[in-house]
Amino acid sequence: MSLPDQVREHCAELAGRARWVSIDVDRLGSVEPGPEPALDPQKPGGSAPSGGHAPYSRAEPGTPPGYCREEVCAYWLTLDAINFGSGWFPTLRKRPGCSGYFTVARSLADRFRSAGPWSASGLRLLSAGDVAEVLGQDPGHDLMDLYAEALRDLGRFLGDREAVDVVDGAGGSAVALAEELARGMPFFEDPGFYKRAQITPNDLSLAGAADFSDLDDLTIFADNLVPHVLRVDGVLRYATDLSFHIDSGQLLPPGAQEQEIRACALHACELLSAGLEVPPRTLDLWLWNRGQEPRYKAVPRHRTRTTFY
Repeated sequence: MSLPDQVREHCAELAGRARWVSIDVDRLGSVEPGPEPALDPQKPGGSAPSGGHAPYSRAEPGTPPGYCREEVCAYWLTLDAINFGSGWFPTLRKRPGCSGYFTVARSLADRFRSAGPWSASGLRLLSAGDVAEVLGQDPGHDLMDLYAEALRDLGRFLGDREAVDVVDGAGGSAVALAEELARGMPFFEDPGFYKRAQITPNDLSLAGAADFSDLDDLTIFADNLVPHVLRVDGVLRYATDLSFHIDSGQLLPPGAQEQEIRACALHACELLSAGLEVPPRTLDLWLWNRGQEPRYKAVPRHRTRTTFY
């Protein structure tokens, strides 16, 4: 069974016996389509050139036009190696107008513009202080140690390869690349969900750095924002005690409740994907983009300190 199908089976089974989260199937029809996600070639990390609603994608702060494919592959593998930390993001020092994710992504993009990518051997030597300097953070912040560990893992995973060699070694298969990442680095090994392993080939595709024939086989990228959007829209319903815990801003520990949230969101998106006749990855980006709007940001989402999202 392929990695995405393992995820589908796991999440359907968990959603079917969930205690704290339920799917209101009658609300599925209220979810509206969104714009096709794409990188903005005019202003990396910025809004649409028209000044209107920006078609953000999770891959929005890409490297600037003109960068060679090898550098773009290196940027996305590097960023996706540290594409976690939502449970810590409220404690990060943010760039003006940026969320935690965009603070990290844009800081890393600036480093690539000024100094290019790290070599695999350079990645293996990175310390928390090195990462903090690049990201403009306190070197004592918990995430800096975790990010440094993740980047050293990436250096070990690459070995004597370049990032583009890893991408090309997948043979045009997003699923094959996701499976290699999940096997190759501990922080990508997220059984039952594999959010970060799956989002990496999607990011590479959106950035124009890779062409995969099976992108539509991927599931959504289960984190804490897509479930939040579905909850605000009434598709997901939480038990009273779970709602109170999240709404009061308390951290939700890793475990059964946060796994139910992610599983029910993923399974609901499988149902939505079939009804709207769009691949789950496109639906994910519609919902993630929608989650940037003020009405979603005004409501607390669950925060879990994990290396998986």
